[in-house]
Amino acid sequence: MAVGELAAELPVTRSAVSQHLKVLKDAGLVSERAEGTRRIYRVNPAAVAALRDQLDTFWRRALAGYTEAVQQVVQQADTEPSNEERS
Repeated sequence: MAVGELAAELPVTRSAVSQHLKVLKDAGLVSERAEGTRRIYRVNPAAVAALRDQLDTFWRRALAGYTEAVQQVVQQADTEPSNEERS
């Protein structure tokens, strides 16, 4: 799609869409081609899939670390005597 077509569907300015597309292009997530005076942008499916894999790995590790931390707290609470037992 061209910038104008994208901007018409979004609640941001055409300039903002152009800035976002530049970032996405620099990251390799979209490609562009000239069509007359317009630039047509297209998603790079392979790059998006690679990004998705990285994000999946990140969140899987983050959630595993969180689970481990919670389990350690629970185990500590189970092994420490309660206030009533200390009295």
